[in-house]
Amino acid sequence: MAWDFETDPEYQKVLDWADEFVRDQVEPLDLVWPHQQFTPLTGKRREAVDPLKDEVRRQGLWATHLGPELGGQGYGQLKLALLNEILGRSQWAPIIFGCQAPDTGNAEIIAHYGTQEQKDRYLRPLLDGELFSCYSMTEPHAGADPTLFTTRAVRDGDDWVINGWKFFSSNAKTASFLIVMVVTNPDVSAYQGMSMFLVPTDTPGVKIVRNVGLHGERDNEGSHALIHYDNVRVPDEALLGGEGKAFVIAQTRLGGGRIHHAMRTIGLARKALDMMCERALSRETQGSKLADKQFVQGYIADSYAQLLQFRLMVLYTAWEIDRYNDYKLVRKDIAAVKVVMPTVLHDIAWRAMQIHGALGVTNEMPFLGMVTGAAVMGLADGPTEVHKTTVARQVLRDHRPTDDTWPTEWIPRKREAARARFADYLEAEVGNQ
Repeated sequence: MAWDFETDPEYQKVLDWADEFVRDQVEPLDLVWPHQQFTPLTGKRREAVDPLKDEVRRQGLWATHLGPELGGQGYGQLKLALLNEILGRSQWAPIIFGCQAPDTGNAEIIAHYGTQEQKDRYLRPLLDGELFSCYSMTEPHAGADPTLFTTRAVRDGDDWVINGWKFFSSNAKTASFLIVMVVTNPDVSAYQGMSMFLVPTDTPGVKIVRNVGLHGERDNEGSHALIHYDNVRVPDEALLGGEGKAFVIAQTRLGGGRIHHAMRTIGLARKALDMMCERALSRETQGSKLADKQFVQGYIADSYAQLLQFRLMVLYTAWEIDRYNDYKLVRKDIAAVKVVMPTVLHDIAWRAMQIHGALGVTNEMPFLGMVTGAAVMGLADGPTEVHKTTVARQVLRDHRPTDDTWPTEWIPRKREAARARFADYLEAEVGNQ
């Protein structure tokens, strides 16, 4: 038997250090420089942040999921999941630990599919935390269906010329380069006719039309860009992984991104649960503490159960990825985690907000940001409905239809078969009566 629900003592010490470090040293950055974690470091911010990154490196926790050849520890996804539960509490923490989205997924595909020149130019500074990247895939008219993409790249001598529009290209405004998914051969299936290019953001023709924000953010101060690629010329060396390989690369990129989002969401949901419990024990109404009210107790119990189930799903899926080293073999469970994630975060944050009363809906508490984040998680890297379809199809592959009118578990037929099997005993029983 190999079932185990414990973290080995040595790694637990590492996690305990990370927990204290994030709480004392990193979470204050969220308050001093909110929403600036993807802005390149300059001046005083660099003076404050670089020593924290250096300390993480000294502790051996920088980009732990990557192999030593890429500057990480090679700990894999399960250990990253346990660490990300801590990092998910803070906007800045993934940056400080070198495992922030979307850069982790972008680094992974460059490591897998990039040429040595591409790795030297893009991967190394990305892993060192000296620049940021953007995954430019979604198009305004196509939503979650990449087969409808129309952004084209056409050969022109030794170059490619890109034309089209991309939407919700997160972090484009502060990224040094974009990974752009385009149609390179419209005469074949989209699964064979699309490619990816590494495009520096300062390439002529890359036009950020506006930066779309989430609810509550000011106009053009958001981080999700609408980009017009207007005759953007890049050399053939910008092609990532070969012509027609975009869908293969995307599965590597998105599989990792989805599970990493889920890991961090555990930490955020737990933070909401902790705040809920603190509030319940601290406030009184109608003659007793909130913690004594059955409605509040129900909120706490439901939240705890949801979080525990979700956490076990995530840890199991991370373990599967480490075991098989192939996201395709874990596709069903990654999709299932993605389906559950937004509901868990929304429900727990909403209950915590309710228990905090009027204070809970103000900008002096983080709950509405969590609720908005849950909505984003329901759409990022594919909407929940698409992943439900994926889960259902994968589950159905392990089942077969019945051969006749009646279900396999139809009781009359099973009863008849059972009586036939035990006929001798039943006859003896009757004879003895």
